[in-house]
Amino acid sequence: MKLVAIEEHVLPGEIKHAWMTLPGADDGTLALNLPIIDERLADLGEKRLSLMDETGVDVQVLSLTTPGLNNLGEPGIDLARRVNDLLAQTTRRNPSRFQALATLPFASAEAAASELQRAVTELGARGAILYGRVGDKHLDNELFEATFACADHLNVPLLIHPQIPQATVREAYYSGFSPPVDLALSTFGLGWHFEAGLEFIRMVLGGVFDRYPNLQVILGHWGEVVIFYLERLVMLDRVSKLQKPFIDYVRNNLYLTASGMFSTDYLQRAIDAVGPDRILFSTDYPYQYRPGGDAKRFVNDLALNTTDKAKFAYQNWEKLCGDVYPTFPSIQEIGKPPSGVQ
Repeated sequence: MKLVAIEEHVLPGEIKHAWMTLPGADDGTLALNLPIIDERLADLGEKRLSLMDETGVDVQVLSLTTPGLNNLGEPGIDLARRVNDLLAQTTRRNPSRFQALATLPFASAEAAASELQRAVTELGARGAILYGRVGDKHLDNELFEATFACADHLNVPLLIHPQIPQATVREAYYSGFSPPVDLALSTFGLGWHFEAGLEFIRMVLGGVFDRYPNLQVILGHWGEVVIFYLERLVMLDRVSKLQKPFIDYVRNNLYLTASGMFSTDYLQRAIDAVGPDRILFSTDYPYQYRPGGDAKRFVNDLALNTTDKAKFAYQNWEKLCGDVYPTFPSIQEIGKPPSGVQ
């Protein structure tokens, strides 16, 4: 059975250099990367393919790792183009093994939407990865409206990736131990996952899916805590005054992916929340890479029927994004984008 992993990360050398040299670019998470992680993030060739074969992954959907380009301002516009060009070159060299999610620069709303359109229509990106807020602007802010309009127009999904909490939040809730413990707690321990889940909730409450009812987003790590608190979140219907109940946005606008958390309990919870047609496989490479055919074994051993197992392994992604490397029309052939997209 084919295995498509949809949240698999890269970090080209020039982006890492930018994070280390541009003021405010590094959010502190570079300190989490061991040398072997940096090496695997940078490699887009035979070593990556070898580890994919070893763990049983047939296709990786490549995306820039956190913190993305959210904190780079104007320099991020050029860097986004370079990242997306590099990912396009990688996928075209080996289209049977690689796909890509676009990286977007949020120096301006227009720049982000324009790069999404270019990445999809010219480079073949299957969607885009978002890193939550930009500064203090959350995903319900008007800064992201043009991107949502463009993704809806192009019918491509957006993956909400975790970002480290704001400094004031880290100081208030994730500090007081030691620098390594504080950083871990505010990132992979808990902070990342609260941050990403809250961004989806803010999109719902901000009416994003009322304006774009066909827009599809993906949350990693089995829903970034959201699906485990649905019993409480649906109570927001008492005050939200949205067009639909909260649970409808979960079931109609949200996909969930594993991000290397190979838990049968979490998988069942995800199926209970969104159904078997909205679960996607991923390994969160290279962060969760484990040797010994780990990815393939997890899927093969699942107590799912053959139909649902295939949906999880690759079919849901192919239905969401297309099962072949597409030939895209030019921007001119697409016609005028929706209102708000330049």
